[in-house]
Amino acid sequence: MFLAVLLLQSCDLSPEKKEPITFLQEHVEWLADDERGGRLAGSFQEASSANYIADYFQRTGLLPYVDSETYLQQFVLNGPMVQAMGKENHISRNVVGIVEGTVNPDRFIVVGAHYDGQGMGGIISMDLNNEPAIHNSADDNASGTAGLMWLANRFANNPAESTIIFAAFSGEEMGLLGSEYFVEQMDMPVDSVLAMINLDMIGRLDDGQLSIFGTGTGNIWDSLLDEVQTDSLVISQVPDGMSSSDHASFSRAGIPVLHYFTNSHDDYHRPSDTSDKINYTGMKWVLDHAEQVIRMVDAIHPDDIIFTASSAQSGSPAVLDGVTLGVVPDYNFNGTGFRIDHVRSGSLAEESGFTDGDIIVRINSENIANIFSYMETLNTFSEGDSAEFSILRDEEEIVLSIKF
Repeated sequence: MFLAVLLLQSCDLSPEKKEPITFLQEHVEWLADDERGGRLAGSFQEASSANYIADYFQRTGLLPYVDSETYLQQFVLNGPMVQAMGKENHISRNVVGIVEGTVNPDRFIVVGAHYDGQGMGGIISMDLNNEPAIHNSADDNASGTAGLMWLANRFANNPAESTIIFAAFSGEEMGLLGSEYFVEQMDMPVDSVLAMINLDMIGRLDDGQLSIFGTGTGNIWDSLLDEVQTDSLVISQVPDGMSSSDHASFSRAGIPVLHYFTNSHDDYHRPSDTSDKINYTGMKWVLDHAEQVIRMVDAIHPDDIIFTASSAQSGSPAVLDGVTLGVVPDYNFNGTGFRIDHVRSGSLAEESGFTDGDIIVRINSENIANIFSYMETLNTFSEGDSAEFSILRDEEEIVLSIKF
């Protein structure tokens, strides 16, 4: 009965009849509506969102990836973050469809975006010391999901020579669980996957500033990106292919990746990440760029693509599952340490004297090389513990004492 109602709700969203901005706005607003409850993995609202995406894939003409009857790839949620969020052993699901290649159907390009959000907050919220509230998760990541759906329509109407896999992942907010499961279950050879393109937080383009991560994971990226028409985009290329988003699961498997990201903002992982703040014109610019890249990769022979591992290539993705400072990372930082993009108002970091631009280089005796070692080290502390943070500020090293 629910699916029938869902089909009626979405039957007026035929992609071929929608202008790009209207299309993107309608899908972001549906996914980020209060009725979706923040789309926490393992929840009823996440399941209804999965059905919504699967229905769209079917209407757009994508073929199911999993089998001939369903687009849903189910998996069981487990892990420390899952436990903390009260979803252990709950069922979650990826939504995966394909547009078969016209010439080389046994070559693949994966286009992915996570559709799960932060639910009512809790440990994954940056809204510290407040009551539970719906985290609509509009930029993170209804924006990427709507972008994925738009690109699926583009390639359904104009297929590539290679097979394009469109994957809406769940469990990203709990540790990249859906994308890890997808990679583990892939039945095609890794070297037949030319690349993975990840759309995560593409809805807040400001002054054209777009970051593309993973440019160091493949020998093709620098020259290819130089050839793409950028419109009004000002692109910052970041070589590292390892971060707390789904492309990292593919990079660990030896697949070249790119991650499209329009940078952090004060609404990150907070109830204020709502659809009215999305820059839909900017989203269209980002998606036009991504489509060009995908079609250019499609034209490259697999033998000409060489994967290069990132510095933090091994191990599982690091996630914070305990104490937090209340800071937003500078994801574009390429130096040694963990650079703070900005400090949350009212956070422990603000109370302890941290400021925007501080670079954490050591916690007690543990050297901090990057965001991953920062999170791994922070996870060793519990509420009530004390620590000394060595930071670089204006090229001077100072020490700040913290009690969690």
